Amino acid sequence: MRIAGWCWVLTALAASAQLPNPAAMFRRLDRDGNGRLTRDELPERARSDFDRLDRDGDGAVSEEEHTAALRRFREGAAQRRPAGGVVSPAALPPGVRLEADLPYAGTDNPRQKLDLLLPVSPKRSPLPVVVFIHGGAWRGDSKTAARRQLADLVASGEFAGAGIGYRLSDEAVFPAQIHDCKAAIRWIRAHAAHYGLDADRIAAWGASAGGHLVLLLGTAGDVPELEGTLGSHTNGSSRVTCVVNFFGPADLLTMGAMSGPETAIQHDSPDSPESRLIGGAVQELKDKARAASPISYVSRDDPPFLHVHGTKDHLVPFGQAEAIHAALKKAGVPSALITVEGGGHGQGFPPEVRDIVRRFLGRHLLGEQDGVTDRALNAVVADPRVGPPGGERPLRRLRLEQ
Repeated sequence: MRIAGWCWVLTALAASAQLPNPAAMFRRLDRDGNGRLTRDELPERARSDFDRLDRDGDGAVSEEEHTAALRRFREGAAQRRPAGGVVSPAALPPGVRLEADLPYAGTDNPRQKLDLLLPVSPKRSPLPVVVFIHGGAWRGDSKTAARRQLADLVASGEFAGAGIGYRLSDEAVFPAQIHDCKAAIRWIRAHAAHYGLDADRIAAWGASAGGHLVLLLGTAGDVPELEGTLGSHTNGSSRVTCVVNFFGPADLLTMGAMSGPETAIQHDSPDSPESRLIGGAVQELKDKARAASPISYVSRDDPPFLHVHGTKDHLVPFGQAEAIHAALKKAGVPSALITVEGGGHGQGFPPEVRDIVRRFLGRHLLGEQDGVTDRALNAVVADPRVGPPGGERPLRRLRLEQ
């Protein structure tokens, strides 16, 4: 039996490392507390599957039916997961050379390594660098996400690419993640001459949790307490030339308030991604939440920003992009917001988004004249075989077997 809409919701939660236990999820959806889910209580994307979820046809989804759907989803996902639970990175095109697993922090921690993607036939020297930072709710995914995101840019011969790994929140709480990212930027800058890179032209692009970290790279380039002491290049700069933010959290304290009834995450709960990031419930650790919020550090000398966010994002509210965009504009910082009307957490982004990113990078890294301004795009129906254009794993509509 195919349960497309419900699967979309579950897969989105899984991609953000937030698939809850069945009882907790049921209680959250059961707004009237009567132990039965009506069609209206389901997330909007799941309502078309109500009749399939209601296995006994009594007009409501019981907790047992809800739990059975979750179980079938998990079993189906496990059957599709490669051995060892590792998702193979996309194959690189012939024009791209990979320098993998370069340690940037002076440790043997596999999370504190980066990959360099270099064009076989560069069209300029030195090459500007586009760094990609993966998402995964600060709890999952890896630097290999950069390979599928940056391959076409690098293959063009106009750019080099880098994928940065960082410690996840189950290993270390904030500010470890931004300390890692800043150490990686310093390492790239220190080794630029060796790899033919331009140390003065480094862009940071990230999605979801990675969007949060690139926002911090942009707004907190001059914040000593976020620099850390990792690596051998602590006297170097971690500033970046420009930032591409795909649906990243900007203000941890307002995530919950900005979320609508369709939200897939209770952001203020102690087990939310952002609470786990800072080591406790965000509303109980407000100083830590502010310290981890990119919007706290906006200043006039920040680099240019491009934000891309869907209005129907049920993981990171669209208001996060609006808030950071407004704060940057108020400070006099160049900032452009691309609104994907009806777009989700990376889903439904039209192909034009990549063209806009390329123009933004061309303007700020190559000196091209074609810039980017605020605009709205309509979401498209996503090809279930293709992942969203921001580094999250593909949100496929899986088939749940009876």
